[in-house]
Amino acid sequence: MPTVLADSVWPAVPSGALVLVPVGSTEQHGPHLPLDTDTVVARAVARRTADALADALVGGPHGTPLVAPAVAFGASGEHAGFPGTVSIGHEALHAVLVELTRSLSLWAGRIVFVNGHGGNTATLDRALAQLRAEGHDAAWTACEVPGGDAHAGRTETSLLLHLAPGRVRLDAAVAGDTRPLAALLPELTARGVRAVSPSGVLGDPAGASAAEGRRATAAMVAATARRVTAWTPDTRGRLTDPDRSAATRTPPTPPTPAKGAHQ
Repeated sequence: MPTVLADSVWPAVPSGALVLVPVGSTEQHGPHLPLDTDTVVARAVARRTADALADALVGGPHGTPLVAPAVAFGASGEHAGFPGTVSIGHEALHAVLVELTRSLSLWAGRIVFVNGHGGNTATLDRALAQLRAEGHDAAWTACEVPGGDAHAGRTETSLLLHLAPGRVRLDAAVAGDTRPLAALLPELTARGVRAVSPSGVLGDPAGASAAEGRRATAAMVAATARRVTAWTPDTRGRLTDPDRSAATRTPPTPPTPAKGAHQ
């Protein structure tokens, strides 16, 4: 079974371990989803991926996977118009990712950041490219679902109905701007999410279900496990998927450079 790092004692932590680090955000997700939605998703994918990999890695160079505490704050500047959003910005996030990797590398053998927030994408690319150039065996991957809507719509509502149903306020759910992300992006970049959607929703939660969220979570875990197993990072430190037909999730792609699609 995978080990939750925070629950461990130091003598039980193996040298050379594979460590999965969930990376999320604390930002508005409409009137019906909690502020830590991205962190909930990243943590669940990391833990379930570690579980899926545990047997396969027994006897290998990295042993039982470890799941680190989540990085719960990210680059969420595009959501600054909503109370509750807490963004540390790109420079601070970059420093956190770099220093976490340098510290983990003192005893861990391999590090994977599992990202649940699209706004972190540009910083993960930059930080992991730097870290790999420094010689660290580190990379990152995203929580992705095929055909997902932009933000706090059907995709994320379904995920939370599966992962944390007691925290979803379906009676408060409303449709937001449902235009394609490509059409929304110029205005999002110039004015932020609130100017485009006063509710904070980009998409429509209608039709969301726990069953859909369960299938989406399983697909994300399977894709993440494939990428970690194949271990073929690109020049930005992103793990590539050996199964080119694999489905991908594309949540919120807000203003550049703040929020890009979860990819």
